[in-house]
Amino acid sequence: MPSSIAARPISFVVLLLLVGCSEGPQKQASAPPPPTVTVASPVKRVVIDEDEYVGRFVPIDSVEVRARVSGYLDRIDFTDGQMVKQGDLLFAIDKRPFQTTLDQAKANLAQAQANLAFAEADLARGAQLVRERTITEQTFDQRTQIKRVAEASVQAQQAAVRQASLDIEFTELRAPVAGRIGDRRVSPGNLVTGGTTGNTSLLATIVSTDPIRFEFTFDEASYLRYERLARDGRDVTSREGSVVVALKLLDEQDFQHQGRLDFVDNVIDRSSGTIRGRAVFSNPDGVFTPGMFGRVRVPGSPSYNASLVPDAAIGTEQTRKYVLVVDADNVVHVKYVTLGQSFNNLRVIKSGLQDDDRVIVNGLMRARPNQKVNPQNEAPPTPIPGSPQAKADPSASQLKAD
Repeated sequence: MPSSIAARPISFVVLLLLVGCSEGPQKQASAPPPPTVTVASPVKRVVIDEDEYVGRFVPIDSVEVRARVSGYLDRIDFTDGQMVKQGDLLFAIDKRPFQTTLDQAKANLAQAQANLAFAEADLARGAQLVRERTITEQTFDQRTQIKRVAEASVQAQQAAVRQASLDIEFTELRAPVAGRIGDRRVSPGNLVTGGTTGNTSLLATIVSTDPIRFEFTFDEASYLRYERLARDGRDVTSREGSVVVALKLLDEQDFQHQGRLDFVDNVIDRSSGTIRGRAVFSNPDGVFTPGMFGRVRVPGSPSYNASLVPDAAIGTEQTRKYVLVVDADNVVHVKYVTLGQSFNNLRVIKSGLQDDDRVIVNGLMRARPNQKVNPQNEAPPTPIPGSPQAKADPSASQLKAD
């Protein structure tokens, strides 16, 4: 009986050892496989760095419509806010008083011409009489003076007729430029004050809309960079020789409007350290309005070959940016990179990455540094058709910044 009791602990220990040996292989077989991630090599593209600025639209022509003559407003021949062409009739002032002045000036001119004719005939008779000693030379000089005074009177009356004719023309106020007219500032029947002084009546304003200018400012460092690019012959220009720029409005996602840079100011503002630039855009639909804000993108570098990776593949560690790459043994490593601009959801990598690196673009949450993964290759992304902008290398694929 005691021997059987002593044998029980020994058999129990052997049983535990057998159970432990049987569970070991099962636990090793249930270890999770390496996580699956998607990898891709950096994309090689020809790109152009671009700078963004905020600015406003300004009209090429802005005119205040004011009367040149004073009188009562007779009628208005436009609708507030409509598009007008150059030469369209806008306002009409009552011309009857000016017609009376013109008729009086013509009558005075006819009288002056009659006096001149009489003075010329009298002077011709005096020339014969002075040779015959019938009249004195003093009388002849007096007739000569009367003839000259008559000639001056005719010239004065002719000027008065021309002025009266101009005043009648000025009673019709026509659009000096084509564009959009604002609202009327006066109503028919009101007395309009005209002239060349500052107290003349403002009747309306006209601003041109097509084409339209876009003004913005940029800093001194950017100005120097643009100047050096232009001097080195490496600026991005169109066929006409002007720099091509792109623009988007506040409610737009893409820079879909193209224009050209036509002016850079000659003075840097001392208070702000910036200089004014100006671009011209076509506006056939009238979407751009003077005073409207927008963002303009200006080429800031010549075209160059760049490595790009998707924005989703880039991680952030405090102030540093990094990507996860997979080596030949399928082990994940961290590489810190320097970023450039974004092009069609791809980010330029200026340094820190090799062309043959396999970058994890999908499954970043499952990947851990110094651990193995199961990489799956992804086809490289292609640029959006119609997006090329750089003109230096037409055969290469070129990308436009987002």
